[in-house]
Amino acid sequence: MMLSRRRLLVLAASAATVAAPARFASARGYPTRPVRVLVGFAPGGAPDILARLIGQWLSSRLGQTFVVENKPGANGNLAIEAAARAEPDGYTLLLVATIVAIDATLYENSDYSFEKDLTAVGAVSHEPVVMIVNPEFPARTTGEFIAYAKANPGKLNMASPGIGTGPHMAGELFKAMAGIDMTHVAYRSSAPILTDLLGGQVQVYFAPISVSIEYVRSGKVRALGVTTATRAVALPDVP
Repeated sequence: MMLSRRRLLVLAASAATVAAPARFASARGYPTRPVRVLVGFAPGGAPDILARLIGQWLSSRLGQTFVVENKPGANGNLAIEAAARAEPDGYTLLLVATIVAIDATLYENSDYSFEKDLTAVGAVSHEPVVMIVNPEFPARTTGEFIAYAKANPGKLNMASPGIGTGPHMAGELFKAMAGIDMTHVAYRSSAPILTDLLGGQVQVYFAPISVSIEYVRSGKVRALGVTTATRAVALPDVP
């Protein structure tokens, strides 16, 4: 699948976008029956949380049930393919994230064309990624983390919900910019990552703020930084 540079940048800039099969049907009184919302990742992750919040809001506004259907696998491609093959009647929606831009470079022989087979409905969320560690980890700042990683090359495990996901790319970019070596450990979703981070099996996770914020606020994990140029106002100061 080939995307123009302009289209790629537009997709990459959207943290999450609702899309529907091409030729989205428009009719008064829509919807007249339940609508399914496809998510390409397991429950508990940022896309799943967003989809459920949006589904609740749409249900209250439109008077119909919006059912979230998780189709994890192949970096979100299983859900995208399912949406592309669905009837273009407006009753199948798809929540996609930055991953669609990354997938364009990882999967050249996809069975769908994101530009031709799907139609963007609108952007729904932009959120920073938060660099989090276990509170017992011997670093309280990003600088201290980099110093520790350089003193212990290859001994730190960096978790992500899959190869090519936004958290994975954020971690790889951080490694390159900081000049450090960490081992990437891929999971299927954010929930087991947080469990292993709390247990010490992995040392760092570049987590979407929607997934990590309650853990940071409660002190279960420590936030060392965010991927935005300014502070995230939703996060507390690190003591």
